[in-house]
Amino acid sequence: MDLLAAEITARTGKDPGEHYRALTAEFGTAYYTRIDASATPEQKARLEKLSPEAVKEPSLAGEPIVTKLTRAPGNDAPIGGLKVVARSSKRSEDPMPNEKNDAPEANGKLKLNDYERELARLHVELVKLQQWIVHKGLKVCIIFEGRDGAGKGGTIKAITERVSPRIFRVVALPAPTDREKSQMYAQRYIPHLPAAGEIVIFDRSWYNRAGVERVLGFCTEEQVRQFLEMTPLVEKAIVDSGVILLKYWLEVGPKEQTRRLEARIDDGRKIWKLSDMDLKSYSRWYEYSKARDDMFLATDTSWAPWYVAHSDNKRRARLNILTHLLSKIPY
Repeated sequence: MDLLAAEITARTGKDPGEHYRALTAEFGTAYYTRIDASATPEQKARLEKLSPEAVKEPSLAGEPIVTKLTRAPGNDAPIGGLKVVARSSKRSEDPMPNEKNDAPEANGKLKLNDYERELARLHVELVKLQQWIVHKGLKVCIIFEGRDGAGKGGTIKAITERVSPRIFRVVALPAPTDREKSQMYAQRYIPHLPAAGEIVIFDRSWYNRAGVERVLGFCTEEQVRQFLEMTPLVEKAIVDSGVILLKYWLEVGPKEQTRRLEARIDDGRKIWKLSDMDLKSYSRWYEYSKARDDMFLATDTSWAPWYVAHSDNKRRARLNILTHLLSKIPY
C-alpha cells in the first residue's frame, strides 16, 4: 500500500489523498486500480492478456452486463482485473459510472411494470436454481459489499423473496464480541459457510476489515496488510473445498448516496437503516475509495474475482445482478 501511494505521487506529483479528490471531482469515483509494484506475477500476467473489449451479454436495460475495463486518466496500464456488472449507462464506451449521461433521468427510468415482469421471470429461474442446488448438493457463497446506501439490502431481498430461507440463508453479522475479537479474524465467518444444498448470502463479510474497519480506525494498518495477504489464500481454500464463491461490489455515486441517506432520515420506515457509523462513513468518501482500490488489487483473483455493479439505478442493478448470478451457476 505504501508502494501504491508512492506510485501515485510519482505519476501525478500529488499527495495520494489530493489525487483521489481530483479524480472523484472529475468522474464521481476514483476507479483506477492497476498493475504496479505490489501486483503479484499472476495478476500481472492475467491483466496484460486482457482484451480492450470485455464479454458482452444482453440485459433488460439494452446494455452489456459486463462492460469493457477502463483506464485511469494519464495511466496507460489497465485497471485491476475487475468485471464491471450492471453498468447503468447505455454507452459502453463511457469510462466512468457517474457522468451526467449515466443518471437515471438521462437514460429514462425503468418502468415498474417492466421491472416487475422481468423480476418475476428471474424469480422463476432462482426457484429452478434452488431445486438444482439441493438435487446436486452444491455449495454457493455470495458476498455483497459496497458503500452505505449502495443497495445491498434491496438486491438481497430481490434474490430471496421467492425462495426458501432454509436454502438461501442471509448472514449479516453484528459487531464482534470481545471474545470474537480475540480469535483469528476469519474464525467468526467460517461457521456460516454453506453446506451441501445451501446458498449463503453475506450482507457484508470478512471484507469489513479492508473497508469500514480500516477507514474508521477499528484495526491497524498492519492488520489490514495481513488481511489482504491472507484473504486470497483463504478464499482459495474455500473454493477448493467445492464452494462456488461470488463477490459483488455495489458502487453508488456520491450524489445518489447523499439522496438515499437523506431519504432514510425523512422516512420513518427507513430510519432504522441509519446509524452513527453510517454518518461517520459518509464523511470519508475518499478514504473508502482508496481502501476499495487496495482491496480490489489484492483480492481480485482468478478463483474469486470481484464483480462491480453500478447501482445508481436500483432496478436495473438488481435485474442485472440476478441475471449475472444465474449465469455463473450452471443449473
